[in-house]
Amino acid sequence: MDSPEVGRANRTKPLYMISVAAELCGMHPQTLRVYEQKGLVNPGRSRGNTRLYSQADIERLHLIGRLTDEGINLAGVVRILDMSERAEERDAEIDELRARIRELENQVHEYRTRVRITALAPYDGKSPEAVLRGFLQGNTTDQP
Repeated sequence: MDSPEVGRANRTKPLYMISVAAELCGMHPQTLRVYEQKGLVNPGRSRGNTRLYSQADIERLHLIGRLTDEGINLAGVVRILDMSERAEERDAEIDELRARIRELENQVHEYRTRVRITALAPYDGKSPEAVLRGFLQGNTTDQP
């Protein structure tokens, strides 16, 4: 199974010429050019400067089409797309922060475990690892 990064890379790979993209979206090629001029979509370019649309571009064009069909003007579409992108960025930040919280919780758990292990045995200058090793071996006496 592909990783999310591979899937994302496949979605953003420029593949479709403007005529194919327009057909996939049920739009006229000139409409796609207007959307590009307005900054609604930013297709890649081939070496010969031909517009190439990715699957992500096609999905975005479908969304633009649905929004305009609902009567939203292009300025409104720009705002909606901008807010949507910002929400996705915030979601990614939240996911990163949650992962960091899990890391910190694991570190706290490990620290608390070390404190408990150290407190279980009489202090004789041993490291927590040595105390744990002795504890796991059944050595619970004061002897080293």
